[in-house]
Amino acid sequence: MTKIRIQTESIDSFFARAKRVAKRADEGKRIRRQVTLSFEDPQVMLSVLSEARQKLIRQVLSEPVTISDLADRLKRHRSAVSKDIGLLEKLGLVITEKKSNPGHGVQKLIRATAPKIELVATLEP
Repeated sequence: MTKIRIQTESIDSFFARAKRVAKRADEGKRIRRQVTLSFEDPQVMLSVLSEARQKLIRQVLSEPVTISDLADRLKRHRSAVSKDIGLLEKLGLVITEKKSNPGHGVQKLIRATAPKIELVATLEP
């Protein structure tokens, strides 16, 4: 996947976009390899993608890293980072991979699912 787009849009807009993509698929046309996460309310989007979670995402966009390293870099408690990773993984923004750490068991390595994540919020009356 080349890009993830996180945006605000109405339900009607969401279904219109989905309908256009389905029509392209039915016509055998190429569909962009992009995932879009939509939120109706910009405040909800920003609460889910808090400043702390955005910093976490920036870290894993640059390179895969362990939860312990993330906690150290971000100066956050390991359990808080682990909780945020769980949410971001459910949203499809990061992937957790288990990696053997010889002599020390197994590490969880966190990496972004796409090299670019785009945040777009539109305010409408």
